[in-house]
Amino acid sequence: MIPLHHDTHFTFRFDDDRIIPRFHLEDVGAGRRVDVYRIDPATGGRLGLLTTGVAGDGGWVDVDEPITDRAGDAFVAVPREAGA
Repeated sequence: MIPLHHDTHFTFRFDDDRIIPRFHLEDVGAGRRVDVYRIDPATGGRLGLLTTGVAGDGGWVDVDEPITDRAGDAFVAVPREAGA
């Protein structure tokens, strides 16, 4: 079966302020680079690159710079294509 739609990114939204030094991405292999963008919470449009990271064992991504996220903000993690 071929899915009709598959998101190639992961969106994060939180109800409280937090500092995020790492996060988990399901089914992203170890060694894969990940770009993290701030997005407009209403439209989902990208506002700018926040940081980058590398997926480790189990899909845990340690970012180069911790993400400071305020209540109501949102960001999207976009795994790069293998070898990119």
